[in-house]
Amino acid sequence: MTKLAGKVALITGAGRGIGREIARKLGSEGARVLVNDLDREPAEETVALLAKDGIEAAAFPGSVTEPDFGDRFVKAAQDTYGRLDIIINNAGYTWDSVVHKTTDEQFDAMLDVHLRAPFRILRAATGAFREAAKRDAEAGERTVRKVVNISSVAGLGGNIGQAGYASGKAGVVGLTKTLAKEWGRYQVTVNAVAFGLIATRLTEAPAGTGATIALGHPVGMSGARLVLSLALELRRRGGGTGVAALCGGGGQGDALLLRSFT
Repeated sequence: MTKLAGKVALITGAGRGIGREIARKLGSEGARVLVNDLDREPAEETVALLAKDGIEAAAFPGSVTEPDFGDRFVKAAQDTYGRLDIIINNAGYTWDSVVHKTTDEQFDAMLDVHLRAPFRILRAATGAFREAAKRDAEAGERTVRKVVNISSVAGLGGNIGQAGYASGKAGVVGLTKTLAKEWGRYQVTVNAVAFGLIATRLTEAPAGTGATIALGHPVGMSGARLVLSLALELRRRGGGTGVAALCGGGGQGDALLLRSFT
């Protein structure tokens, strides 16, 4: 039996890149997946790809920055599959400038997608997780549910030209730390993965420049495996939560545990 059989996973930004590979990894372990992307076409492409592998999935296109997105996303999982077990907050992009050239619009956009959107999704999921934990307790059962927030090495150490992006990614680590403490009573582990340079559209050099970027890992390798391991293995009550795991390229190696907040 696959380890996630019967479980339901929500993944934002899963139409391409890291998100799509996470969807494939979780699906390969038996999870049913609700696939979000900003655009309908890539979301449906991911669903079709999963279907070829016998994975049950549905598309939920839309911008994670819409104020009511979190409520609608969580409700869609419950309406479609009747439960919620795993949330992966992955959606994001960069909009870079050195700080004296960064506009309020740029800075706010980075906080909206990388911090406010995960916050809203997780806030919306509180009721579902709380009620599920209550039902489990009444039945004398213990089911551990999972949240994995995608951060970045820029959020841990900063990066030139990325005041907004780094602030958002640092903020989501703080959000991870806080919810790990708040949601332990609901048997929910909350962790973060801080990626380095992974081969996706986000790390491509600008077209026509002739520039190259040294990448640490292809998208389909260690990153998705690390997210899967966090969704599967971190189960101990009072431990295995509030962890920021570094998945860094450029010689930093594979899936290093950077710090534990518990």
